Amino acid sequence: MILLLAVVTACTPAGPQAAGVQATVNGDGSIPENESISLDDGEHAAIANLDPALLAAMRKAAADARLAGVELRVTSGWRSAEHQQRLLDEAVELYRSEEEARRWVHPPDRSAHVTGKAIDIGPTNADDWLIQHGADYGLCQAYANEMWHFELLTTPGGQCPQPRSTAG
Repeated sequence: MILLLAVVTACTPAGPQAAGVQATVNGDGSIPENESISLDDGEHAAIANLDPALLAAMRKAAADARLAGVELRVTSGWRSAEHQQRLLDEAVELYRSEEEARRWVHPPDRSAHVTGKAIDIGPTNADDWLIQHGADYGLCQAYANEMWHFELLTTPGGQCPQPRSTAG
């Protein structure tokens, strides 16, 4: 099965899901804090388990950003429900309040990361570029307090909705 996924990934720009193959990349999607990965890292669960339309839009945007001298890096993509719950638990501990933690981290049943429909991008110049040009690809900043969090929220060339104030 691993060989099949490698062949499918190599033959399709959006990875195994775009070819109609269910992604079976193991892992919880975690990327170490202060690190990032390439959108081309189809071996990583955070990329392999993204929604195919989101991944294709991000890859198009990344190619154009590269032409402008900006590199889009993934700081978080798809996450397992367990990983998402860990992030929420850590936020509750940090903010000492579940209400405050939920301004930043959704529970697994509400997280667009768990469904593969959200991606976090860095560094800051990449976020700035994507905020300015993302609508060309259908990509929009979802939350005003998270300049790094993008979702497909419009059609390519459309207008992004106003970012929601917080995740909560």
